[in-house]
Amino acid sequence: MNHPAPTAPALPEWNLLLAACSPDLHEDRLSHIRSLLKMSVQWDSLLRMADQHGTSSLLYQNLARIENAVPPAVLASLRQSYERNIHKTLFLARELIRILDRLDGFGIEVVAYKGIVLSEVYYGDMVLRRSGDMDLFVRKADVARIKSAVRDLGYTPRVFIPEDAEQDYIDSGYECTFDHPAGKNLLELQWALQPRFYAVDFDMDGVFQRAVTVMVAGRRVKTPAPDDLLLILSMHAAKHVWGRLIWLCDIAQILKLGNLNWDRIQSQARQLGIERILQVTLLLANRLLTTAIPPQIENTILADKAAHAFTERIAVSVAAGVTYEDEQLSYFRLMMRLRERRMDRMRFLARLTFTPGPSEWEAVRLPKLLFPFYRIVRLARLASRFSR
Repeated sequence: MNHPAPTAPALPEWNLLLAACSPDLHEDRLSHIRSLLKMSVQWDSLLRMADQHGTSSLLYQNLARIENAVPPAVLASLRQSYERNIHKTLFLARELIRILDRLDGFGIEVVAYKGIVLSEVYYGDMVLRRSGDMDLFVRKADVARIKSAVRDLGYTPRVFIPEDAEQDYIDSGYECTFDHPAGKNLLELQWALQPRFYAVDFDMDGVFQRAVTVMVAGRRVKTPAPDDLLLILSMHAAKHVWGRLIWLCDIAQILKLGNLNWDRIQSQARQLGIERILQVTLLLANRLLTTAIPPQIENTILADKAAHAFTERIAVSVAAGVTYEDEQLSYFRLMMRLRERRMDRMRFLARLTFTPGPSEWEAVRLPKLLFPFYRIVRLARLASRFSR
């Protein structure tokens, strides 16, 4: 089941970007790229889109194979971006090894995902995917110890949480980000897949149990099993309304493995109430990148008309560069509508309304005994935001 790329906007730059979104192009796709290059290409626009969608390295790799059809200045610009990514990737690889070695010394188990790990395992080359930080799944009980361990490596929490509020922060939150002298937000610890209000209670203990060991920069690293990673990345892309092509490229690379347990994937998606999110993700990868829909799930996807309607709308939005502000009412409405079960929509609404987070703690400082009143602070801040 293959569909042409969306026609809005009908730009050769967009079609060229889509055509060059794979690390292993066959000759027929290269021929397609050559035909697109014969059109009038706005190169500045193409470079901006590639940067926005995180696919500059893939674009450079594929255009370099037919460099005689590309202006030298364009290739030079892409090469510079590619080389900057090499330096950043090498730095992140070194830092990841330092952090993992440090945590191993404390007997702390973590699971690395996204970033250079994803690039190395699923693209075959860690520099083909632009990585900006390091993402680690951790256990709730280890958060405080990890914060202490990485402090000695120069990593400081981005948000200050008072000691007496830290357990509440961990219980209601999902991540802690760290700055480093080399840059901001270089390290993210996650003990849940997403903020609690999304109402997707992913089995994080299962992620640790099913994690596989891979080699990254010569070191053994644990990363989510492919079945889990497909759902994890689908949820991450949905959270950002699938706004960057690189997230769909990641899905396409996982699907190319062909060793996924679709019975387990579908069962887990059904249990979590994210079947439609998974289906929209697969449909978008098919529509934009011509990634084949797995036959094991094709009939299910064909039967969900709502998933197709969402796909059409979102595909055009992605092509047009439409962005969603995650604090606007329209965004939350969309997140609710993407859930196929009424029960999950209601849980989303209830948690969104009453689950406080760092922004509430930063807005108002309450003593420990009054922490339950942060729910009221949360409600008041949401009412103020949505009334604008």
